[in-house]
Amino acid sequence: MSTMRPVALLAALALAVPLASVATPAAAPGSKAWGDDLAAWRAKADKSLRRDNGWLTLVGRHVLRYGDNRVGSAKDNDVVLDAAIAPPHLGTVRVGERHVHLELASGTTMQRSGDTAAAFTSGALSTNPGTAGWVSRGRLSLQVIRRDDGQAVLRVADNESAHRASFAGRLWFEPRESLALPATFTPYPKGTKITIANVLNEISQEDAAGRLAFTVDGATHTLDAVDDEGNLFIIFRDATSADATYPPGRFLYIEKPKDGKWTVDFNRAYNPPCAFSAYTSCPLPPKQNVLAPRIDAGEKFRGH
Repeated sequence: MSTMRPVALLAALALAVPLASVATPAAAPGSKAWGDDLAAWRAKADKSLRRDNGWLTLVGRHVLRYGDNRVGSAKDNDVVLDAAIAPPHLGTVRVGERHVHLELASGTTMQRSGDTAAAFTSGALSTNPGTAGWVSRGRLSLQVIRRDDGQAVLRVADNESAHRASFAGRLWFEPRESLALPATFTPYPKGTKITIANVLNEISQEDAAGRLAFTVDGATHTLDAVDDEGNLFIIFRDATSADATYPPGRFLYIEKPKDGKWTVDFNRAYNPPCAFSAYTSCPLPPKQNVLAPRIDAGEKFRGH
């Protein structure tokens, strides 16, 4: 067991941001405006998942050692890639105590994400989990993220992957206004932490915003939330994980309401990256966020 801020939690929060840009609905659950807003949010969630270098495109995750890591499709590399996406010798990723540097093989160029004009042959890579960029060559993209323990991890994406091409779309329960629930939010004292483990048994202590209380089938239930600049990020599991939803759990992101009236709308529950890719590591629900009742709302699980 190790203690750190898992890269997966940062990735989950990063995913939550574009999904939250369609705000938590102020319209009454069941109204046309509520339904339209939910449909727009779900469409945005699907589009976000299908994007270039998204979870559907990942084809590799490699832990790098300090020093030189040779990358390419030839068997003599430290990181061996598929010959369909990489030349025999693509280059070398040099991992230092503070910086990660990519030196491409002679005659090989790549492009940094967002900069299609300039060819990239050598340079430092940004490795912050929340902001790390990609370098690309044709259908291949590479990204290096640095964990808090100093370990560097190379992500490999194939933007023409069969998984991306065959993806049938997110699968949702039909909207249920009865599971868009008014809630009472009780903030925790500043400095309160919530313990979050991920699938690799890495443990982190996250800033706890507070607790949401709501009623399902006449019984009161609660969820602890991670603070994201006043908004709430929730990792939970319910009884549907046995037969309909992603077994480890789902996510819910709730923007702070301007009128102070909180709503837990489970119709907006969505799957973590691990539901779509074997090359990610995802945070798991804390034990207090495991709900006994079925929450037949939000995203279902298609299976891998």
